[in-house]
Amino acid sequence: MTSSSATARKALSKIACNRLQKELVEWQVNPPAGFKHKVTDNLQRWVIEVIGAPGTLYANDTYQLQVDFPEHYPMEAPQQRPEDNDRYVKNCRNGRSPKETRWWFHDDKV
Repeated sequence: MTSSSATARKALSKIACNRLQKELVEWQVNPPAGFKHKVTDNLQRWVIEVIGAPGTLYANDTYQLQVDFPEHYPMEAPQQRPEDNDRYVKNCRNGRSPKETRWWFHDDKV
């Protein structure tokens, strides 16, 4: 098995597919406040819009989060990262840990 095929994402199991379909319906019926699921044709990768909380520096700003569900979800945890991953990785020392990210802001008054 080559390294590229070893790291390729496997198709969802039947259990994972059923669970995600159920969770997606629940999300559409009762969406969590401040979050919006962007509709795509890929059940295994969700794109979530996160809206900045009122009364904070981030109020009315929108951020995108990509959530990738593994083959054996919910027994395996999904992976999440900013949707604009190129910018995120460029600013992250090891490209993976947000704890080691050097954050920068466009507003120098903060």
